[in-house]
Amino acid sequence: MNTVTTPRDITHGEELVVIPRKEYETFLRTEKQKKSPTDLAIEEGLRDIRAGRVSPTFHSAKEAIQYLHHQAKKLNQFE
Repeated sequence: MNTVTTPRDITHGEELVVIPRKEYETFLRTEKQKKSPTDLAIEEGLRDIRAGRVSPTFHSAKEAIQYLHHQAKKLNQFE
C-alpha cells in the first residue's frame, strides 16, 4: 500500500494521510462492526443493571407472582 503524508504547514499542524478509497471503506466497515447488535444489547443490559431496572431471580412462579404483587402495591401508593 502506498501512503502519502501531507506537510504539516499545509494541514495547520494536523497530520493527514492519503489512502486508497477501497482501503478507507474497508476501514470504515471494520470500525462499524466493532459494535455488533449483540454488543449493543449487552451494553443496554448493563446500563439497566446499573440503573436498578432489573428484577431478582425467582425459584418458582409463585415467588415471581408475589414479587409482582408487591411491586404493584408500591406503584399504587404513588397514585
